[in-house]
Amino acid sequence: MPSHEETQQRIAELEHQVEELKNQLLQSQRLASVGQLSSSITHEFNNILTTVINYAKMGLRHKNDATREKSFDRILSAGQRAAKLTTGVLSYARAKGDRRDEIDLAEVVADVLILVEKDLQMNRVRLQTDILGNPVCEVNISHVQQVLMNMIVNARQAMADGGRLFLTVRVSEDGTMGEIVIRDTGAGIAADDMRKIFEPFFSTKKSDENGQGGTGLGLAFCREVIESHKGRLRVESTIGQGTTFTLKLPLAVSASGRKSA
Repeated sequence: MPSHEETQQRIAELEHQVEELKNQLLQSQRLASVGQLSSSITHEFNNILTTVINYAKMGLRHKNDATREKSFDRILSAGQRAAKLTTGVLSYARAKGDRRDEIDLAEVVADVLILVEKDLQMNRVRLQTDILGNPVCEVNISHVQQVLMNMIVNARQAMADGGRLFLTVRVSEDGTMGEIVIRDTGAGIAADDMRKIFEPFFSTKKSDENGQGGTGLGLAFCREVIESHKGRLRVESTIGQGTTFTLKLPLAVSASGRKSA
C-alpha cells in the first residue's frame, strides 16, 4: 500500500503528464490548422508570384521611367504581401509557452485574417471587419490566435453555400473588457445543442473535405483559453439565421488606467 506522500507524488506526476500531453495536442492542432489552410495560402502565393512576374516583364519591355516606377511599386507591394503571409504562418505555427504580452486585440485579429482571408474568399464568404476601439489586453498571443482561427473556421463551415462573416473589435460598454465579436449568417445551432457545445468531444458536425472540424475539441479549448485569461465566452444563435460568439478579455492594467485617465 503506497504511502500518502507516494500517492501525492504520483498524482503530481500524472497531472504533469496530462499538461504535457495537452500542450502537445494544442501544438498539433495549430500545425494541422496551417496544413488545412495550405490550399488557400498556396493559391495566394501563386497570385503574388504572378503579379511579380507580370510586372517584372512589363518593366523589362518598357524603358520609360513612369512605367518602370509603376512596375517596381507593384513588385514591392506584392513582395510585402508575401512577407506578411510568411510571417503570419510562422508566427501562428510557433508555440510561445505561457508567456503573456500586452497587445491590441485588433492586431491579433489582423494577424489571423492574413491566414484565412483567401480561404473565406474561396468558400464564398464575404468578410466585414469593424474596428470600433483598440482594446489592449494581456494575453498569450498564440492561444488567442488559435481561438480566433477555430471560431472563424467554425463560422465558415456553418455557411456551406457562402454567406457573410462579421468581425468586430471594441471596448465593452463599462470600459473594463476588450471584446471580439464573430457573427456569421450560417445554419445556427439548435437549442438542445447550445447547452453542450463547450463540452469536450461534443460536435454538431463532421470533418469537412479538408479535414477541418468535427473533433469536438475546438470550442472546449476556446472556452478554456478565454477563462484562463479571466475572460468570458458568450454565444447566441438562431436556427437558419446564424451564430454570434463574443470573446471578452480584461483590459490590461495600463490600458484601463489610460481609459480612466
